[in-house]
Amino acid sequence: MQVGKWEASSGDLSERFGKIDINFGPNKSPTPKRNRKIMANPFVHIELNTTDVGKAKSFYGSLFDWKFNDMQMPEVMYTTIDVGEGTGGGMLKHPMPGAPSVWIPYVVVDDLAAATEKARALGAQVVKDITEVPNMGWFSIILDPTGAALGLWKTAGT
Repeated sequence: MQVGKWEASSGDLSERFGKIDINFGPNKSPTPKRNRKIMANPFVHIELNTTDVGKAKSFYGSLFDWKFNDMQMPEVMYTTIDVGEGTGGGMLKHPMPGAPSVWIPYVVVDDLAAATEKARALGAQVVKDITEVPNMGWFSIILDPTGAALGLWKTAGT
């Protein structure tokens, strides 16, 4: 049984990396990557909670040529990260004094309340309950049963 195949090609970004064909059994035909849904809940944002925003901006700006935009939010100064193509993000002064800097990925969900409750029922600790980001959406942050942080995100208007 064939498990997977990498096929190189050229063209725009979606075609540049080729396609991945996956056979799940001898009677199943391969499905090109571009014709199937990759992930039900994709990563949509990544956020740095840092002990030193200035130092982080200097480091990542020099390392990757990322562009930053500071936005005053109701409770905190938030810096958006423009990475060009791909999933962008943001950074802010870590809201938990004494905690180390950490990157937190965010996953989009259809129903934030249901996803947050399901995570709790499955053993996650909800460390930031559902919070609104004005004109953008809502989020919660969980620690999975192994202690890994994950943000859940619901975009406004969806």
